[in-house]
Amino acid sequence: MSFIKDFKEFAFKGNLIDMAVGIVMGGAVAAIVKSFLDNIITPLIAAVAGVPDMSGLKFPIGGQIENADGKMEQAAINYGTFIQNTLDFIILAFVIFVALKVASRWMKKAEEEKPTPADIVLLTEIRDALKK
Repeated sequence: MSFIKDFKEFAFKGNLIDMAVGIVMGGAVAAIVKSFLDNIITPLIAAVAGVPDMSGLKFPIGGQIENADGKMEQAAINYGTFIQNTLDFIILAFVIFVALKVASRWMKKAEEEKPTPADIVLLTEIRDALKK
């Protein structure tokens, strides 16, 4: 019976629930940022680069090779995909950084607004009186 009790204690601790909520919220934020990148940033960069899609940016290397379908293909370095993934990472990291900064400020304000407990006030008064 102790195993089940330990599991319940683990599964329903506040930290685990908070972590689960954070993971779900992080996934939602990642989806929003991905949509922003795919629908706004990527087309702008692609327009500047003169290609319809960022994945279309590539540097061909070597000669043409016949693939399994019988079509001729050329090996290429797909730097457009790399640029897109790098931008995704940088923007997502920035959004998470800003969210953590805002949450940190809110937590500090909440801590500052807490009134000092009566027992701490009393102990502080006793300490100050003893110093005199």
